[in-house]
Amino acid sequence: MTKTIKPYLTPSEAAELLMVSPITVRAWAQKGLLPSETTLGGHRRFLRENVEQFASQYKNPPKRENLRILVVDDDKHMAGFLLEWLTGLDESFLVSTATDGYEAGRQVYSFEPDVLLLDLMMPDLDGFAVCRQIKSDPDTRDIRVIGMTGHLNAENEQHILEAGAEICITKPLDTRSLLKLLKTGS
Repeated sequence: MTKTIKPYLTPSEAAELLMVSPITVRAWAQKGLLPSETTLGGHRRFLRENVEQFASQYKNPPKRENLRILVVDDDKHMAGFLLEWLTGLDESFLVSTATDGYEAGRQVYSFEPDVLLLDLMMPDLDGFAVCRQIKSDPDTRDIRVIGMTGHLNAENEQHILEAGAEICITKPLDTRSLLKLLKTGS
């Protein structure tokens, strides 16, 4: 049985072919570097020949200049502090905030963050559920998730790590450690 080659690729399939994350592929498309089309359902698709041409054109494809960070916290003071602190640093950070899990879900697709700073304890859709949803979607599973809580205990830490977060940090935040974590990964 011969395998048919699909003419159109999903962001995950294009990312696999280019050996990058789906977020990077979407960023290149958004910047107009990689041509894409949108389905009637609002999903981005890539013509296979465009992806192959892009791969041959760029032995070192363009990188995103700025680390995109989405702060998700129902405490508006904490979200505002992180927004102000991160954008005030001499770093290339683009920062957006969401004050609940539902808004976080919307912004994951519109803002396309590289990292989520995610509060665990939020009403309705908590950080655990948000993390599970992000990590279960092939288009978003590569987003780094850093859990944050003022109630750090072994159970909360275990649950957020099982949901897919790379680490859980305690509030009040140690800003030096957080900055290092953002710049180097876990």
